[in-house]
Amino acid sequence: MLTLSRILVVPIVVGLLYLPADIWRWIACGFYAAACITDYFDGHFARTMRQTSALGRFLDPIADKLLVAAVIVVMVANGQLAGVSVLAGLIILCREILVSGLREYLAELKVGVPVSTVAKWKTTMQMVALGVLIVGDAGPAGIPVREIGEVLLWAAAALTLYTGYDYLRTGLRHMQTGA
Repeated sequence: MLTLSRILVVPIVVGLLYLPADIWRWIACGFYAAACITDYFDGHFARTMRQTSALGRFLDPIADKLLVAAVIVVMVANGQLAGVSVLAGLIILCREILVSGLREYLAELKVGVPVSTVAKWKTTMQMVALGVLIVGDAGPAGIPVREIGEVLLWAAAALTLYTGYDYLRTGLRHMQTGA
C-alpha cells in the first residue's frame, strides 16, 4: 500500500509544480516529502515484519524512479532546474535507466544485485535535494534555497555516478562470465 501511495502521489506533485503561487510549492514539497518518508517506512516494515512480496519488490524501485524522474522533468520544463544544473538531473536520470536495465538483464541470469549503503545515501541525498528544489525561490527570504538545492543535487549526482559505476562493474563481470 505504501508503494502504491508513492505512485499515486506522482501526478499530484507534478500538478502542484505547475501552479504559480508559492504556497503550491510548499504543498508539493509536503506531498513529495510524505512520499519519500513512505519509501523509508515501506522498506523498514518489509524487513522487520518479513513481509516482502514479488509485487512489492517489483513496484518499489519503480515508484522511486517515477517520483524522482517526474520531479526532475517537470522542474526542467518549468525552469526551476536550469542551466548547468540540468546536467545533474540528467546524470541522475541516466543512471536510473542504466541500473534498471542492468537489473532486468541480471534478473534473467538469476543474479540479484543488492542495494548498497552508498546507493541508499544517494537516494536520500537526491530526495532531499529535490525537496529543497521544489520549494526553491518560494523559500524563506534571505536563504538561498534554490542554490542549496542545486549543490545537494550535484552531490547526489556525484554519488549517482559512483553507484552507477559500481553497479555497472558488477553487471559487466556477470556479462563476461555469462552467469
